[in-house]
Amino acid sequence: MAEPKAEGLRIRIRLKAYDHKVIDQSAKQIIDTAIRTGASIAGPVPLPTRRSTFTVVKSPHVYKKGGESFEMRIHKRLIDITNATPKTIDSLQNLSLPAGVDAEIRM
Repeated sequence: MAEPKAEGLRIRIRLKAYDHKVIDQSAKQIIDTAIRTGASIAGPVPLPTRRSTFTVVKSPHVYKKGGESFEMRIHKRLIDITNATPKTIDSLQNLSLPAGVDAEIRM
């Protein structure tokens, strides 16, 4: 039987946002915090961007065939933190991310 290694926790953080600048800024903030506390990092890995397109009729009566298209993009990033110490976990929980960023944390 193989014995488990005596390593720290592995944390996987998945970020979602509509704005790519905000999500990159928050990923950098998370990485800086984890490195400062002595954890190893893999990422941020850009995951595929989900695009939703909506077409709306411009005018209900006159220009029935003319429409406007709107697009909504959801950008995603993945960050793996290995060898996490309790200090890393505490600092990540106290970290305040910008508005509009959804962070999903799994241990």
